[in-house]
Amino acid sequence: MPPDAHLSLPPWKRALDLGCCLVAFPAFALLTLFMAVLLRLRSPGPILFRQERVGLRGKRFRIYKFRTMHVGSDTRGHQQHFQRLHETNAPMRKLDATDTRLIPLGWCLRATGLDELPQIVNVWRGEMSIVGPRPCIPYEFELYTPHQRARFLSAPGLTGLWQVSGKNRTTFDEMIRLDHEYTARRALWLDVRIIFLTIPALIVQLSDIRHSRRAPAVSGLGEPPADPGLRGNP
Repeated sequence: MPPDAHLSLPPWKRALDLGCCLVAFPAFALLTLFMAVLLRLRSPGPILFRQERVGLRGKRFRIYKFRTMHVGSDTRGHQQHFQRLHETNAPMRKLDATDTRLIPLGWCLRATGLDELPQIVNVWRGEMSIVGPRPCIPYEFELYTPHQRARFLSAPGLTGLWQVSGKNRTTFDEMIRLDHEYTARRALWLDVRIIFLTIPALIVQLSDIRHSRRAPAVSGLGEPPADPGLRGNP
């Protein structure tokens, strides 16, 4: 993405993004130190995970995330998993609760969204915004219809209307509808409202994952762990 990508964002949005980045950078530094220690002790390898994503108007860029899986984990099944969600329109539940490929505390980092904190670098560079639709993977983009691709008329974000409206409890079609709604209603007051609603939404998401992790033991059904091919680090 060209270095002047941020110029396509409204001035108020770019100012809000930069202000949020300045607030988040100290937390990013502390969490990076924590992840360095955790990974050195429990899962040697790189701290950051990089992946190509599709952003504003279909432009591609690389996002950054804290690595939450062991090095060498198989991620090929994620493409099949997304295609199943796209075709069946089932709730977009994460399978992190029983995924054995996750490092210790990896499920917690993902449930709270802390694994995505390095993306403030993408926001600072203008490739993303704090609020907007989540950037998708290129192979996901290829399955989108022209109507669904209208979500890329907004810069991709760390949080968004979909994230604070149920996220994993919603379907793919509902995600598209909420992303279109955000694009149509985009305004400073809406971005601020979504930012303030993000923490409560993450608490609900964390609670859902914790409940899922306890469910097999409580029910006594002996549910098998999730198919390791269903989730990657995306």
